[in-house]
Amino acid sequence: MEIIKRYRYVHESTDRHGNPRIYFWRGKGHRKIRIRARPGSDEFDTAYAAALAQDTSPAGASVERGTIQLGTLRSLCTRYFVESADFLRCTDETRRVRRRVIESMLLEPRKPGSEDLFADFPVDRITAQAITILRDRKRTAPEAANTRLKALRQLFAWACSIPDSGVAFNPARDVKFFRTATEGHHTWTRDEVLQFIARHPTGTRAHLALSIMLYTGVRISDLAQMGPQMLRDGWLYFVETKGRSQVVKAREIKVLPALQEAIDAHTFTHLHFMTTAFGKPFSVKGLGQWFKARCVEAGLPHCSAHGLRKAGATIAAENGATEQELMAIFGWENSEQADVYTRKANKRKLVAGSIHKIRLDE
Repeated sequence: MEIIKRYRYVHESTDRHGNPRIYFWRGKGHRKIRIRARPGSDEFDTAYAAALAQDTSPAGASVERGTIQLGTLRSLCTRYFVESADFLRCTDETRRVRRRVIESMLLEPRKPGSEDLFADFPVDRITAQAITILRDRKRTAPEAANTRLKALRQLFAWACSIPDSGVAFNPARDVKFFRTATEGHHTWTRDEVLQFIARHPTGTRAHLALSIMLYTGVRISDLAQMGPQMLRDGWLYFVETKGRSQVVKAREIKVLPALQEAIDAHTFTHLHFMTTAFGKPFSVKGLGQWFKARCVEAGLPHCSAHGLRKAGATIAAENGATEQELMAIFGWENSEQADVYTRKANKRKLVAGSIHKIRLDE
């Protein structure tokens, strides 16, 4: 199997029935560890990292404290996954992604071609230089590099608060994020919204999903939880579900006539606005994939659910919404995000009102 060559100490063999088996084996004198997951999968990478952290020598088999060497980056990460309150309070999806990012760094060699991995790096010797190396390994993908750095900052910030972690300071704190040229998710234009509606008119579930997100500014994670029981006296009441699932932020949003029209076009027999073809509520990930497919059907493969939130903020700002008004609509806690949209709207108005001054006559 070609993909196995990417993993050091991993071997493939067949049993007496001809079935393939995959083992982690350092060589003569070491015990074998069978890995049952498919090579290249998240499960395989996790099992492989755990095998690398084990002492498979005869002496290591009798270590009472376990198989992970204490004082290493691997042991610190293992504690972080089970002890960090901030990590455990994140949603399942956030924990899965962050764990995958951290596990990928543990499998990085300290130097190109070296058998020494960052998993075995003593935490009391990790410096900003080591953090920079891990960041720069993803320099061709700046967003991925920044994701690595963010995860490391959170890891070491937690470690600094643990007396027996062996970490006295946060080595990732002063390492800078890469500046990226992208502004993130594409912001829908008015024409793109109309193009989507032309393909998915009033009465379709796709139109309802777009209307709720556009006219309320809610995220796809909020939409997955919303239902008709949250409508009262022309207002929509819900609890925001971004990021940490245990952080409660109650929200209330006025239902605009256009949104009410979209809602009235449906008869609901479930506690969720959005349900699958089998009448079951969507998962957040499933709803995002479903809505993306509807965008593709409308000839808008570059559009996404989050881009609608940005479109709503842009339209509101261009129509004169203040920072405080944007904060109230979109649930922002400070004016930093709102300022992005008001500055863009003001710049557009300034250009429209002054472009005529570029003239050759006096």
